Amino acid sequence: MNKEDQVILGFRDLYNKMVWLNKDKMENSLKGYKPSEVHCIEYIEKNADSNVTKLAESFYMTRGAISKLTKKLIKKGLIESYQKSDNKKEIYFRLTEQGKVIYKIHEDLHKEFQDRDKAVFEQVTEEQFDSMLRFVEKYNKHLDAEIKKLGIDFKAE
Repeated sequence: MNKEDQVILGFRDLYNKMVWLNKDKMENSLKGYKPSEVHCIEYIEKNADSNVTKLAESFYMTRGAISKLTKKLIKKGLIESYQKSDNKKEIYFRLTEQGKVIYKIHEDLHKEFQDRDKAVFEQVTEEQFDSMLRFVEKYNKHLDAEIKKLGIDFKAE
């Protein structure tokens, strides 16, 4: 197996193990909520003036799919929509108190998982981090270009 295959399989393996290790705790703590709903809540809390377009771009989903998702979250009482006085056309989202509770549970779980894995990251040098980050950025740009070649532009949909 060449190094390229080893890297890809390594990423896949890491991701699958993280998902498997975190799955039960996430599902038990966030019962009744789908991962897409929780990640939408997270995005809205961390990004001011979140709207359908920004969410669609971030999650590589259509605006129609995001509209369905946000309607579900509104119905569950987790987010609410609002408009700015200077822009009555655009609809934005923010968390309700109930949404903030879900956000906090999710953040606490992430912190717990980070603490679990901290020993590994403490051994990584600044140069190693920089190298990994350069690789991830380069690969991301490549995949963005490949997506664009397919004629899919999540930012314009």
